[in-house]
Amino acid sequence: MPTPVLRLVRFTGRLLPALAAVATLIVVFLALIALTNGAGSGLAAWLTTLGTGTVLALWRGRHRTWPTRLVPFLPVVIAAALTATVCIPTVPTARRYPPALPFVSTQHWNLTTGSRVAVYHYPPADPGPRHPVPFVYLHGGPVRGISVQDHRFLQLLARRGYDVYAYEQAGGGRSDLLTMDQYTISRSVRDLAAFVDRLDKGKVDVLGFSGGGVVLTRALADPGVAARLHRAIIAEPGPADGPTARITGHKGRASARGLAPAPTGPRSTHVPRYAMAFGLMRLGLLTPDTGLIGQAEGDNAFTAADLGSDTASAYCARDAHRIPAEDTAQNFSFSPAASLRVQQTVKDSPSIAPLLRRSRTPAMLMIAECSSQVRQWATAVLARDPAIQRTQYMPGVGHHMWNGLDDNNDRAVAVIIAFLQGKPAPLPNYPTRDEIPAFLRDGK
Repeated sequence: MPTPVLRLVRFTGRLLPALAAVATLIVVFLALIALTNGAGSGLAAWLTTLGTGTVLALWRGRHRTWPTRLVPFLPVVIAAALTATVCIPTVPTARRYPPALPFVSTQHWNLTTGSRVAVYHYPPADPGPRHPVPFVYLHGGPVRGISVQDHRFLQLLARRGYDVYAYEQAGGGRSDLLTMDQYTISRSVRDLAAFVDRLDKGKVDVLGFSGGGVVLTRALADPGVAARLHRAIIAEPGPADGPTARITGHKGRASARGLAPAPTGPRSTHVPRYAMAFGLMRLGLLTPDTGLIGQAEGDNAFTAADLGSDTASAYCARDAHRIPAEDTAQNFSFSPAASLRVQQTVKDSPSIAPLLRRSRTPAMLMIAECSSQVRQWATAVLARDPAIQRTQYMPGVGHHMWNGLDDNNDRAVAVIIAFLQGKPAPLPNYPTRDEIPAFLRDGK
């Protein structure tokens, strides 16, 4: 009579081939998803895998007697059930836009480029002096909504007498989607020019943050767009062209990445369909216009928690355990596919250095002490643009410099207003162009 140990050995011997067969079919499915670019919501890969598994099961069972002939089909059934979850949407496939904000009205402007963007206006607060030049905010992302935290910062500028406008770039927030091939950095620059024309108030001052800083930098390199700008503030920019995007190197002081508690809330990446789609897109195995998930579905599925440690990386290590909520779940909006598409067009673009060297628009660069950005992304702009009049190195803050902590918002506003009004800078002009090598060497 077999002992329990012998029974276990025999059971394991029968189980391992079945598990290996399941694993093989899943690997085949993943490979087919990549090869077909997720065609038909993944059904093309799923049906091919199911058909292949069925043929192999029939071949393996051809000499078996009934009902053991059905045994080889068990791994096929299991693999089919597991992979089917990748083909079934769990969120609406039509775009769900964030609800209206309670503190500011949302307008929608049709731009001459074909983009329809959500616009927010904070008129200058009474009483007090008013700045005559309109102020336009270009948010980060790319292809993201404007966070509630950023809205609070814009309100602070309006209370200082500025006529503040902001728009969510096409595909982000409450702005209409574009087809995937239309998401390019060049389109973003053209949208900025079209927005200023639609505003019809003459030249404007522009603050571009992070991805918005990239749009603004490239606008300064385009004489036709730059002619619409009065003054430009480039805050914590990403890489502005292909050669800069390939730079790896120094970053700022330690950020809160890896130190802050993990973000809470639902994650789309806990759902097999979206974990696979977003993961393979980041790896370059699926294109942003993949047939696995549509743009609208991906936007609906992606949550703030999916950003993971990216949010923590925007704060100093000392702030790891007091990172504020940047947004609400209802207002949060991010398009991962469109964002990757825009970033790829930046990577594929030639150097803008020759054009940027001819820039004449007065500009200021803002750099955070604990920036998670590669320092050369900012210093490349400083080195190339002769019209940058001052650099403000912001101590005690990370990539998201206006974050509601301590007096960070007030300090950022003071730096911005001083430049716009041509007043002495609150902080030293640092680094200058001559100080770039030492700045990078010292790891500031």
